Amino acid sequence: MRHSRGSLGRVLDDLGATLLDLVHGDRDRAGEISGVVIHDPLDQPVLSPHALVLGVGVEDPEQIVGLLHALGRQRAAALVLRAPVALPDEVRSAADDAGVAVLGLSRGAPWSHLGEMLRSLLAEGAEREDSLGGLPAGDLFAVANAIASLLDAPVTLEDRASRILAFSGRQDEADPSRVETILGRQVPERISRILRERGVFRDLFRGDQPVVIDPIPDGKGGFTLPRVAIAVRAGDEVLGSIWAAVPGRLSPERDRALRESAKLVALHLLRVRAGADVRRRVRADLLGSALEGGAGAGEALERLGLAGRSLLVLGVGLVEHESVSAAAVHDLQRLGDAFALHLAAIDPRSAAAALGDVVYGLLPPTGADDKAGTRAERILQDFLDRVGDRLPAVAAAGPVALTLSGVAHSRSCVDRVLRVLREGRVGRRVGSLDELQGEALVIELRDLAAARGDEPTGALARLLDYDREHRTALVETLRAWLDAFGDVAAAAESVFVHQNTFRYRLRRVAEVGRVDLADPDQRFAAMLQLRVVRVGSTLEPPTDV
Repeated sequence: MRHSRGSLGRVLDDLGATLLDLVHGDRDRAGEISGVVIHDPLDQPVLSPHALVLGVGVEDPEQIVGLLHALGRQRAAALVLRAPVALPDEVRSAADDAGVAVLGLSRGAPWSHLGEMLRSLLAEGAEREDSLGGLPAGDLFAVANAIASLLDAPVTLEDRASRILAFSGRQDEADPSRVETILGRQVPERISRILRERGVFRDLFRGDQPVVIDPIPDGKGGFTLPRVAIAVRAGDEVLGSIWAAVPGRLSPERDRALRESAKLVALHLLRVRAGADVRRRVRADLLGSALEGGAGAGEALERLGLAGRSLLVLGVGLVEHESVSAAAVHDLQRLGDAFALHLAAIDPRSAAAALGDVVYGLLPPTGADDKAGTRAERILQDFLDRVGDRLPAVAAAGPVALTLSGVAHSRSCVDRVLRVLREGRVGRRVGSLDELQGEALVIELRDLAAARGDEPTGALARLLDYDREHRTALVETLRAWLDAFGDVAAAAESVFVHQNTFRYRLRRVAEVGRVDLADPDQRFAAMLQLRVVRVGSTLEPPTDV
């Protein structure tokens, strides 16, 4: 029996044997899975009915029992634990009482890859209600299973970078390297290297005929099964490839079936891409309307499923954000997709989309509002840790928004903080306006001064003119002294001069600039000018004053 797209049975049909096993419970339990949520023991998320919960790090039977009872009260569909799963009687009894199935995630399979697979498998989309070639449009797992039946061999569908898009059943009939590929959702590098050396990718992507791959050493004294692969094309564009693990060469009939299958897979991949683009555009438009706080904000939040609740506005952006190259656009899209997945795992009601050079997220907070800011920064830091250096980014959290106008204000706070973080002067990657308001105000004053065309005046102008004429360093001296809060020893060390030399220069600052450094108002004025007004290009190296 083929289960509906969002059912637990469908998840096990497509991801079972290789990624997931049903450890205890009813696979045919009624109800569509509403979303995928990561369990956080320190701050438990609010679940929508029939959620699938990833129990990362949950292994103690007593902890499992308590979690099952909690999930039962929230009508969760299933709990995924790392295999092997301990199933004493109290765990079985708790699962039965809660009506929650228990699944085991195979050793070696990253939780993040499981989340991505589940997201792909359970993705909503009316665009998939029609069919292509007798299969639900865009349903790549159904396509992979259909091709596997035609070829009588386990099949994977891969993108151009050898990442797994979907796979068929019967993968246990293949070899350990195929299982490793699916667990890591990527062809292992040692296998890819051999394929490149043999010219397999060159032959695969240059032609439109099946390519036979002879067995490859598996690194454990054995060899893989032979493979047959074919590129999936849309005109001149290569969308991906089909790989089948076969015991020998295909018969003419199956060879023809594989070539015809490549055309069908191309239609499905184009449909997936089109559907993803449409969903991304619609969601970005709705999120933009909600963040602007105008007349359409209420309707936009309604359509996003976030109306009538307090919201956290979060933002992430690439550190290098001014480029308009194709690579920069692609990186921002990748950042947006990763951020959407990260938030969806925390709360399926969340929304995320890229607007301009920032990826914004709306997330319903859990717990007391006065703790929401701390939790938001922890969520953002966890996200940046996950993407690491692959996508160098900064992240900001706005205040909790209780009204439509509050959402727009919170978005404004996020933008202000991201500007501060991108300048790199505060030495951090995550922040909020509560902590960085001073720095944000300085940047905004700098913008205002630039817009007015303000130039240095008074004491600062006199010092700049003297430095240019006599090749001295009085402006540098004043800046160092102010930055060190009047500590001559620290200031002298920062500019690499002796303290006596620094004191002499400081006296010259007062004389030349006609500034009273003992007057707090004059000190503040000088500090503000140095921070806000453009002082020109770097001066020549100083001579002795």
